[in-house]
Amino acid sequence: MSDLKLSIAMGDYDRTRAIVDGRVKIDGVDPVCMLLSPEEMFFRAFRHHAFDVSELSLSSYCVSLAKGDPHYIAVPVFLSRAFRHTSIYIRTDKGIAEPADLKGRRIGIAEYQLTANVWARAFLADYGVEPSDITWVRGGMNAPGRPEKIKLNLPPEVKIEQAPEGATLNAMLAEGDIDGFIGPRSPQCFDEGHADVDRLFSKSITVAEDYYRTTGIFPIMHVLGVRRQLADDHPWLPGALLKAFAAAKSMAVQALSDTSATKVTMPFVEDTLRRARSLMGPDLWTYGAGANRHVLEAFLTHHHDQGLSPRKVDVEELFHPSTLETYSL
Repeated sequence: MSDLKLSIAMGDYDRTRAIVDGRVKIDGVDPVCMLLSPEEMFFRAFRHHAFDVSELSLSSYCVSLAKGDPHYIAVPVFLSRAFRHTSIYIRTDKGIAEPADLKGRRIGIAEYQLTANVWARAFLADYGVEPSDITWVRGGMNAPGRPEKIKLNLPPEVKIEQAPEGATLNAMLAEGDIDGFIGPRSPQCFDEGHADVDRLFSKSITVAEDYYRTTGIFPIMHVLGVRRQLADDHPWLPGALLKAFAAAKSMAVQALSDTSATKVTMPFVEDTLRRARSLMGPDLWTYGAGANRHVLEAFLTHHHDQGLSPRKVDVEELFHPSTLETYSL
């Protein structure tokens, strides 16, 4: 009996590399791996259901669940996680010094539904800034125009404008036509050192560490999804994916800890790793629904509160049942 040949779309991460290069096998699967950007991967997955297995935006996946039309079922493999305090950019010449100063402002976003934007708005809500307090200006970052990958039906109090035809959010931010920008990628004008563009939280690591100490939340960005029909036809598949991706992540963590010759191209790896583990414990990047229930519950609450899901999705709805429990010896 031959293995099941499946297309698998994911990012090029250390935590997926052992699957791509074959060091970790997925039981019963012959994978065709495609390493893609989130923008391409998510657009093709949600618009065209292009892959058998795909990394998915957690937010867009929840939109599809709440709409009652989910093509994929998730596995609690969290391929992207990030503290998105770094994702809020401001014009420093507009009198914005703290989160409350964003009330009444016009803030650029590529898509309202981006998971990074959900988390950033959640952080702002902790400071008393609600989505309805801001006018959201939607458009392409570096190229004009960008559609929401899944059509949204937002409540009327959420105010969204379209960027002018031919305009990009980066240019609008650089020219002062918007007061700020929120998104997972930094705007080009910030990267180029624009004198009047900075992060809202300039000491972003310290702010994120304080947030983690208070909440215990390391925000989840992406999950792994498998076609529902495939999971129905091959009920062993979601568990096989969880097993393999967990093994690949474990290999990446072991490599990161070997600092005899650092495995990433940046200095201070030992100190950064020690700092993170002193805050978060030895297992920095947990998979599995149980260990992350508090993170997922917080996200699902914010997703609903921000008008993205008409009802609050339950954690158990997110994942294939076979991935919610495991065997023991």
